[in-house]
Amino acid sequence: QLQLVESGGGLVQPGGSLRLSCSASGFSFDYYAIGWFRQAPGKEREGVSCISSGGGRTNYADSVKGRFTISRDNGKNTVYLQMNSLKPEDTGIYYCARGATHIRCRPSEFSSWGQGTQVTVSS
Repeated sequence: QLQLVESGGGLVQPGGSLRLSCSASGFSFDYYAIGWFRQAPGKEREGVSCISSGGGRTNYADSVKGRFTISRDNGKNTVYLQMNSLKPEDTGIYYCARGATHIRCRPSEFSSWGQGTQVTVSS
């Protein structure tokens, strides 16, 4: 059964850090790009960062460049999102999903969504 499960969200103060994990099962993990997406209340889901199947190429939204780092461990079927210098505008539900390529890091290009993990940045 194909499954993507996000974890690692929580409440953090501005300037703080979190590391999200996306654990996959039920498919050939190292064949697919994996993306992180987020959705804030009242807003559309947006791409945050995507990584190629082998992990050597990445793509970031301008709003997170220099603060977030995506990585993957194909031996553990897991993708990580290290989030530093968090801002209140990073608040939202973070989802991971699989896709054909990391280049088009848009929700419409990805499928098989996890249930999401809540990230709240607030003092």
